[in-house]
Amino acid sequence: MEDSPINRLPEDTLHQIFSSLSLRQIMICRSVCKLFNRTLTSSSFIHLISARSHLHLLALRPPHLHHHHHSRHASLHSCIHVYDPDQNQWLRFSLDFLPFRSPHPVASSLSLVYLWADSPDSNKSLIVCNPLTRQYRVLPQLGSAWSRHGSVLVDSRNRVMVLTELAALYFSFSQKTQQWLKFSSNLPSKPRSPIVISNSVFALCDVGSPWRSKWKLFSCAVKNLLNLNLNVMNNNWECLERHEWGDIFDIMKRPRLIPGDGNKILMIGGLKSNYSFNQSCSTILILRLDLETMEWEEATRMPEALHRWFQDSKFKVFGGGNRVCFSGKKVGRLALWDCCKWRWIDGVPGNGDELFRGFTFEARLTAIP
Repeated sequence: MEDSPINRLPEDTLHQIFSSLSLRQIMICRSVCKLFNRTLTSSSFIHLISARSHLHLLALRPPHLHHHHHSRHASLHSCIHVYDPDQNQWLRFSLDFLPFRSPHPVASSLSLVYLWADSPDSNKSLIVCNPLTRQYRVLPQLGSAWSRHGSVLVDSRNRVMVLTELAALYFSFSQKTQQWLKFSSNLPSKPRSPIVISNSVFALCDVGSPWRSKWKLFSCAVKNLLNLNLNVMNNNWECLERHEWGDIFDIMKRPRLIPGDGNKILMIGGLKSNYSFNQSCSTILILRLDLETMEWEEATRMPEALHRWFQDSKFKVFGGGNRVCFSGKKVGRLALWDCCKWRWIDGVPGNGDELFRGFTFEARLTAIP
C-alpha cells in the first residue's frame, strides 16, 4: 500500500469516497491497512457520517464469572459480542482500547455502551464508550456495592441511573455539577427488569408473601427542576393499577419488562397453566401495554417447537422494540421474536451452557458527550 496512488489523495477526498459506504462496509475497510484505519477513525470523518449510518444490533452481556472459570471465559470480557438480525451474522467489537480490567457491558443507549470495569485502585468504575470510535469516558466514582446490586438505566438524552430497592443514583452529561445525585427509592422490593421510557422509569416489584409472588407495576417520573437547573429523579413511586386489567399479573410466572416501540412496554413471562404453587407454564407470553391508552394486548406467544427447549429450564430475556431474545440454560442457541416472526439464532459465543443477558445496541460512529 505504501506505493499506491491512494496514499497521495488528500484526506478530504478520501473522506468523500468512504462516506458513500455503509457502516458495515466502513467497519470492514478499517481492517484493510493502517491508512484506511487512520482515515476512518479520524474525528473529522466520524463527524462527517455521525448522523447517517447505523446498525440495529443485539449485544450480549458476559456471563457472571467465578474465579475458577476466569481463564475459560477471558475472551468474552475483552470484547462485545453482537448479533446483526438483518444479516443473520455475529460481530465482535474489541474493548482493548480501555485501560481497565474485566470490562462488563451492562447497557446501551444509541451508540454508547455502558460497562463496569475494575479501576487501578480495585474499585468498580462505570464507563461509557463507543466501541466503533474506540473513545471512552469514566463517570464519577461509585462504590463497588452499586455494581453488585444496582441496575444501570440509560436513555437517549445521556441520562444515567443506577437503581436499587432502597436508593437511586442519577447523572446527566448536561448538568453543571458533574457528580451523582442520590435519592431514596423506597420500593416495596427489589426492582425487577427496570426500564426507561420517555421521562419515566418502570419496574416490577413483588408485593406478595415469601410463599407466593404477587407482581405489581411501578413507575417514577424524571422531573426537570428548572429553578435548580438540574435534572433529578422524583422519588415518589406510583403503583400502576387499573380495574380493567383484572389478573393480568397473576397469569404470568416471573414476568420481565422490555421497552417496546414508541410509548409501549412489553411484559414477558411464562403463561401459568393453573394457580397452584410452583405451577408449570403452557407457553411464554409477550404482552404489550400502550402507555397512552393504558390498555394491554397480547403481542405473541412462543411456538411450541421453541418453547419445549425453555419450559423446564431457567431463561433470560432481553431486547427492545419488536425484537425480543431468549437465552436458556444449556439450550445452545438463542430464540428470537423479530417483528412478529420467531426463529433460532445459532453460533452463540461460548460452549452453549451460558445463560446470557443482553441489550439493544444501535451502532454508529458518534463521539462521546
